[in-house]
Amino acid sequence: MSVTRSNHCVYDTHYHIVFPVKYRKALLHNDTRQAVLEIAKGIEERYDIQFEKIGTDGDHIHILTSFHPKYSGAEVVGMFKSITARQLFQRFPALRRELWGGEFWSDGYYLATISERGNWKIVEQYVANQGKTMPHTTQLTLWH
Repeated sequence: MSVTRSNHCVYDTHYHIVFPVKYRKALLHNDTRQAVLEIAKGIEERYDIQFEKIGTDGDHIHILTSFHPKYSGAEVVGMFKSITARQLFQRFPALRRELWGGEFWSDGYYLATISERGNWKIVEQYVANQGKTMPHTTQLTLWH
């Protein structure tokens, strides 16, 4: 993470964005997940957005990103959702039947700012581990 220089500003902003697939359907499997990553590369090249990490867990996506302050969080989310949905429906026409011909992403989203000095490593690790099975842990109980 470093300071990014633009024509008229210098910035160091990082965001954690989460949003689900419509109806929480687990449609982000190998092929569609790979397609989302490819589409994200295209978005990066076209706009001042850097997707630092993208993780999926079948029915939702986590994005660790940095973007130029000329964009709001809502604009970036809208841009990502609309471009990826349109291209996913073009590449995988069967997705429309899974979603009853509607939208690919749900309407809502979660957006949080994160800091290099605060919770950056924790969020980075969390996003990177999306979709991986966690080792079996013992359930804590109140009584022995």
